[in-house]
Order: sequence, then structure tokens, then C-alpha cells
Amino acid sequence: MLTLVVGSLPSVSADAATPSSGSVSDTAPTTTWSAGPFTVPNTTGTAGTVNCSTPQACDDYALDVSVPAGYDAGHSLRLNVKWPNSAADFDLYVLDAGGREVAASASSSDPETVLLPAVTASYTVRVVPFAPLGDSFTGTASLVANPADPPPSTAVPPTYGNSSAPDSIADAHNAGEPSIGVDRASGAAMFQAYTSTLKVTYDSAGSATWQDKSARAANGCPQGSTTSLDPILFTDPATHRTFESQLAGKSALTCYTDDDGETWTPTGGSGINSGVDHQTIGGGPFASGGPGPITSYPNAVYYCSQDIADASCAVSRDGGLTYGPAVSMYSLLDCGGLHGHVKAAPDGTVYVPNKGCGGHQAVAVSEDNGLTWTVRDNPSSTPGDSDPSVGVGAGGTVYMGYQNSDGTARVAVSHDKGKTWLYDQNVGAALGLKNIVFPAVTAGDDNRAAFAFLGTTTGGNYQDSATFDGIWHLYVATTYDGGQSWVTVDATPTDPVQKGSICTGGTTCGKDRNLLDFNDVTVDARGRVLAAYADGCTGTCATGGAQSYDALASIARQSSGNTLYGAYDAVVGGTRSQPRGVR
Repeated sequence: MLTLVVGSLPSVSADAATPSSGSVSDTAPTTTWSAGPFTVPNTTGTAGTVNCSTPQACDDYALDVSVPAGYDAGHSLRLNVKWPNSAADFDLYVLDAGGREVAASASSSDPETVLLPAVTASYTVRVVPFAPLGDSFTGTASLVANPADPPPSTAVPPTYGNSSAPDSIADAHNAGEPSIGVDRASGAAMFQAYTSTLKVTYDSAGSATWQDKSARAANGCPQGSTTSLDPILFTDPATHRTFESQLAGKSALTCYTDDDGETWTPTGGSGINSGVDHQTIGGGPFASGGPGPITSYPNAVYYCSQDIADASCAVSRDGGLTYGPAVSMYSLLDCGGLHGHVKAAPDGTVYVPNKGCGGHQAVAVSEDNGLTWTVRDNPSSTPGDSDPSVGVGAGGTVYMGYQNSDGTARVAVSHDKGKTWLYDQNVGAALGLKNIVFPAVTAGDDNRAAFAFLGTTTGGNYQDSATFDGIWHLYVATTYDGGQSWVTVDATPTDPVQKGSICTGGTTCGKDRNLLDFNDVTVDARGRVLAAYADGCTGTCATGGAQSYDALASIARQSSGNTLYGAYDAVVGGTRSQPRGVR
């Protein structure tokens, strides 16, 4: 559970920024500086913390921002760094007054751009000459007006009921980084966190029953839930097969079940080096015109993982038993290492989202069953801290939900496999949400999708454990018109998910690392949305007490309103009889 972070080491530079400091305000909204020329590359960021201990290794600019309270409601702080030679490359990092990274743009883009909330604060703007080629750079800090968002949807907001694993389950309170799938034949939800796979069933009143169905030697998978550096689960909605995978050093330990965890089958793992973090497993139909299945199992299974300098994906053509060779999706010249969860479209197109590619958020796309990959960015976005997520509708429409670099919840839509993006908008604005983490997106009918995330109305650096006092809830935004408008609801209105800071900085974090890096969302056979999350605020915390830093396995399940499948709108919260065979 690692992440690339920038330390607060002092900057040593022979050609320091001119001037060395500056300020912006609502009455003087722009300032510029420059530095260089730089001749010595600093590539230390590819291995972790950027090292600024040698001359010309980094250049620091002190920036003060002074604005009235509430100014961030309509404005952002934009930081740009650009240089003359397009073959050169500089990276941009922003540190708060305590020396902690709050934003970064470390790609091959020219310019590198960061967007932050327009609040009164002091920053160090750090520029690293990754491949300077003797070039200089120019930096610009400006306060800019936010683009206007379309009106929120007028659809009736759906509602959600919440349930949590009982204490009788061993890992009930160790459920950071949950993932979820639904067996649409049985109706069971399959929930994965750490080394536990949990089966959750619902009665007609929506009450949940949680059972531990973890993969172990006793039920057929001795390589299963015994160790983990990063867990992941995927249930194929067409074949009903559930895959449970554990990151374990240089390999992945993977099993699958066709009976909701009663029995498990061990597999060859991942087929590729599992890398250092953020593995993902998914699948769907094969694309036409290329190699297809080699057994009776009809769908492809994809295992993808990032390493220090690149990220790769391998495909299984035999239902996940074995995998083909690793194929690189991108390198650090294209994108930052960490990526989100792999998703397959009905036509076999495969998407892996990334939070930082060329100064934007993007998807790596394969249209030939994982043989080749192309990175396609959303030019309206700026890099964030949390991995973005995609959901793919029944007709191939792609919905990408992401945390922008200013902390806001944004979502965009593509009808051409990520080549262009439409309707990019802030779906938390109507509720006053200023910071979000852990985007998770799912889709049903081509014009319907849901975007789940943790959000707070408190602005500022949400990773600052000493000062941030936000209250976080689980929110779900839903579109019924193809992403033109969204209705956003608080899915945990009476019970916060976290109080105070949420750290996404990997091993550099303290106790506010309890929720880890991501949540997940899926849809059942009737189009009902189920969001898996770790509840960090339990016991007396939920009723007004101090933050408990828990990680309780929890699911928010849609209980009323139109679903993501229009054919069942009257079933959830309505009066129409349940269609036979649909649970």
C-alpha cells in the first residue's frame, strides 16, 4: 500500500527562483517567477521520495495566498510551470506550510498544472528538473474563476440503507480498501477486504446477513486468504464467477469460486509480476477479431498491476486459471504509476483509469484483448490524490469519476472510448462538498450510472492530521440522462464515515490511514447500487464522540428510487412484482 510522496527536504539550487517568493490575492490574482537553466536531471521521484539534497536538484518558490472567506466557492488556485524545449521535462509539486505534499503534477506534460482550492494559505511550489536539457522554466500562480456547472438533475433522489459486518467475523473491523461484486444468479453480494471474503445476502425487507466465505485450505484454496499486501475482488456479472486476489510480494495469490465461496479453485495467480501496489482484476467479453477463449469459459479475465516505472496487464483465456505474458499499459513517461480498477465494456474494450497522465486524469484503453494499450486523457481534469474510476454502460458509454486536484468530485462522459469527453462537472457542488476521496463508478443502462465517494464540506488540506476537522460521509451521485445532469445524495446522513483527516499518503501516514486507498461500487441484477466502504467512525464516534479510526466492513445498498436498469424502476421502492428469476 505504497504511494509516491514528496518529502520536505530542503531545496538546494544554484539558480534559485527569481523572485524567490510571491503572493496572490483577490485584488492581485497573478504572480510569476522563473529559474534556470538546469543541466542535471533529478529522477529520484521514480523510486519514491524526491531527493533535493544536491545543487540544482529542486527549485522552491514560497507562495502566499490571501483571499476572503468563502472565495473558494467560485474560484481556484491554478499553478502552471512551462518551458521552451518540448523535449525537456520538469515536474511540479506543492507542499503546505508543514512541508507535506498537497498536490503534484509529475508527468511528461508541458505545462505541468495543479489546481487547488482558493483559500488563504502558504505553500512551497517545488519544481524538479526531471530531464531539463539545459532549459529554464517559468511558473505562474493565478486565482481563476471556476467553470459553471449545469443544474443538478431533477430526478427523485434515491435512498440507501446501510449494514455492517457483525463482530463475530474476524476481520469485521479490518476492512480497509474493500471491493464488492454481486452474483446476479443468487443475489449474493461478495465483499472483500484484507484476507476475508464475506458473503452478504438480503431478505425482502433489505436486512443483511453477513457470512465469512474466505478462501482457505479447508474449502479448496490453500493459497487463499493467509497473507495480503493489497486485496481485490471481482465478480463477473455474466458468468457469476468471483475472483479473490491477494498481493503478496512479487506475485499474486488468486482463487475463484462459482458458488459464492462455498468452494474455491486455486489459480496460477496473476501471470505477471504483481508489482509494488494497486493490483486489479476484472473481466468481460472478448473483443471481436482477436484471440478469444481457449476453454468453455466465455469471458476474458484481466490482471493488471503497477510497478515503479510502468504498469502492465495480462489476460487469461481460460477463466483465470492461467495468464498470458505481461503487456505494458504505460510508463512513467506517460502516467504516474498507480492506477484504478480495470473495467471491461460489453464490446470487449478494456479500461484502466489513472489519476495523472500528461497533467490530466486518463484511461489506458485496449481494444484488442490486452495486446496493445493507448492512454486517452480528459483535458478538463487535473491530477488528484485518489485513483479515478470508470463505469461502462450497456451501450459502451464510459463514465469517469475522479477527484480533481482541487479536491472536488467531478465526472465526465465519453461516447468514443475516451478519445473525447463531455459534460465534465462537479457533482458535489450543490451539497457544498469541498473535498472528496475514493471515487468509485458503476453503470447499468447506457444512460445511467452511479458515482460513489467519501466527501466533506470542509475545505483545506484533508491530509493534515493536526488541523483538519472535516466530517466525512458516503455520497452517491446518479445520472439518468447519460451524464448531462446528476443527483447527489448523502448515503450515510446520520452516521459519519470519518472525522478529521483521511491520509492517502501510504506508509507516511499515521492513525488516519485506517481507510487505506479506495472503496468500490457495483450494481445488482435489478440495477440497485451497492457501495462497499470501510466505516472509520463507529461506537461513540457515530453519536458525537471522538474519531474511532475504525475500518468496519460496510455496504450502502439502494433502498428506493429509480435504479440503473430502467426495466426495474418500479421494483425498488415500488409496488410492481419482482420478475421471476431476478433477485
